[in-house]
Amino acid sequence: MPVESLPIRYRDVSIHMRLLQQYLLLLKRYPILTKSVTSGILSALGNILSQTLEARKKTKDGRPVKELDPAGPTRYAVYGLLITGPVSHYFYQLMEVWMPATQPYCIVKRLLLERLIFAPAFLLLFYFVMNILEGKGWLDFQSKVQNSYLTALKMNWKVWTPFQFININFVPVQFRVLFANLVALFWYAYLASIRK
Repeated sequence: MPVESLPIRYRDVSIHMRLLQQYLLLLKRYPILTKSVTSGILSALGNILSQTLEARKKTKDGRPVKELDPAGPTRYAVYGLLITGPVSHYFYQLMEVWMPATQPYCIVKRLLLERLIFAPAFLLLFYFVMNILEGKGWLDFQSKVQNSYLTALKMNWKVWTPFQFININFVPVQFRVLFANLVALFWYAYLASIRK
């Protein structure tokens, strides 16, 4: 008796594939909104990761551990939604126009633009917006910039440079914000820990 193969039905496709298909569809229809929501979610997860790691460190040291502060992930979600997603989207789109892949030395030019202009400005913007979202004043902003901005920028250059080299030169433009957000998941955990 021959065995017939059954047609593939939607419910037979794994949940991962369905999520990917849905994400790609949303990315095509609503690119900025999709990138913004993704940025908000991953930024919030980065802050939760930071708080979790900090709690584990305190537990090991025998110090008291407080519960997860919901304001932290909320601030990071707002920042990702309103700043990271849209700003990154437009930056990567403009980079394609300003420095097309056909231009001589575009690989180096793109990396220098991203690392020397965009990264320092974006990090400063992060400090400024987080300061506002925390309800703090100008003096607090100045103090945090003076105490940790340069350290964070140097770490940004160390950590992000290889990832951004890959991102801006080899990742298709529609996926660059997602790629950066996946790296940023851990980067925001680092930033949340040094800004305290």
